[in-house]
Amino acid sequence: MLQAIRFAILLIAILALTPIAANAAPPNIVLILADDLGQGDLGCYNPNSKIPTPHLDQLAREGMWFTDAHSPSSVCTPTRYALLTGTYAWRSRLKKGVLNGYDHLLIEPERTTIAQVLQKGGYRTACIGKWHLGLQAYDEFHPKARTNFEQALTPGPNSVGFQEYFGIAASLDMPPYVFIRNDSLTAPLNSTINGSKAKRDGGEGYWREGPLGEGFTHINVLPELTRESLAYLDRQSNDQPFFLYVPLTSPHTPWLATPEWEGKSKAGPYGDFVAMTDDAIGQILARLKQIGLEENTLVIVTSDNGAYWRPVDIKQYDHDGANGRRGQKADIHEGGHRIPLIVKWPGVIAANSSSDQTVCLTDLYATLAETAGLKDSATPRDSVSLLTVLNATAEGPVRDTTIHHSIDGMFAIRHGDWKLIAGLGSGGFTAPKRIEPRPGEATGQLYNLKEDPAEKVNLWTEHPEIVLELLGKLNQTRGEEW
Repeated sequence: MLQAIRFAILLIAILALTPIAANAAPPNIVLILADDLGQGDLGCYNPNSKIPTPHLDQLAREGMWFTDAHSPSSVCTPTRYALLTGTYAWRSRLKKGVLNGYDHLLIEPERTTIAQVLQKGGYRTACIGKWHLGLQAYDEFHPKARTNFEQALTPGPNSVGFQEYFGIAASLDMPPYVFIRNDSLTAPLNSTINGSKAKRDGGEGYWREGPLGEGFTHINVLPELTRESLAYLDRQSNDQPFFLYVPLTSPHTPWLATPEWEGKSKAGPYGDFVAMTDDAIGQILARLKQIGLEENTLVIVTSDNGAYWRPVDIKQYDHDGANGRRGQKADIHEGGHRIPLIVKWPGVIAANSSSDQTVCLTDLYATLAETAGLKDSATPRDSVSLLTVLNATAEGPVRDTTIHHSIDGMFAIRHGDWKLIAGLGSGGFTAPKRIEPRPGEATGQLYNLKEDPAEKVNLWTEHPEIVLELLGKLNQTRGEEW
């Protein structure tokens, strides 16, 4: 009898850890990656936000929102690489900065993406939005070679697991300005657009000079990506699961809300663009419900880094995109990489729940693979499944350490409440970027985020034993790849 009871308890425990019942279909997956969206922009994270985000707030009430989620980098390209591969981008050829619209594919031929895993597991796969991971093959012997947009744009999204692709090559402020469908341009690059200043600096919205595709307008990009996403959903059914990755171009510059969204926030052009972004996400969520796929769809909404929101903007609008954290996009401080992460999965994730687990977007690879029943030994070393967090069975932290990386290559490591930054300065957009220590001064930064969430008090010299421990962990993680 005792043995039978033990077996029953074990069986219950196993079932509790299983995301899908044995006779149930694997869930559809919709992964929406906003561009430069800060935690403090959302009402569910920041009651004092000056931006209306009703759809994301509702999603949080229906699912789980993470308070301690992080992008692996404080800027876009490396985060996108890490999200799709489960591998920190500094293990690739990109040691700092981002790609531009003419760079070649960053994802190595031997590197597996989560899209490839899901496709092999029977999923339909599509990417609709900002790619920003390069197009055509990289040649280490010609590292400065540029993408030739008069030729097939392969390897690209279709080569790394996405059966369908529609979007733009890089950020909305980077040329060339043209839509791509699968491996071809949708229109010829037959003109050039002059550069423009940011709206907050008196311009039309920031973008660089460059080639312009026929019929392309910056302000129409977010609506067009939304329409394409809705059309893709309309083509889906219950006979085969799908993975839809929607890397939005917003609210990244040039901050171009359409006329009906102008003035909808109290945070200027940026706030209006965030409100419009929330509406675009709301349209996708509503369509899932409308076509009857909501109940068996795992929805994830997050951001590639923190908000591009300077101290002067905080003062002007009384709105803090970093939600009280130090820094902004590109920085090594929390404002650069602490991001919103909201996950909804009916029947698995408890509604209106939250998690204070320290997690990283690299973890989505392992999480989605296990969710789809495709977990194997090939899971990248930088990715940890969050499934036990989502179904509330986790016992203790799921991560021992998390690595952060700024735009200029400054490293930080998180372990428990402690965060060590291997250098002085922001490593990003906030001045000073780098500070050379004087003799006898601290050579880096150490913060206890539980006691000092705003990273104001550097404890480097007070806790040399913690500095030594965390530097050891950082060097062990980086290994020979740095």
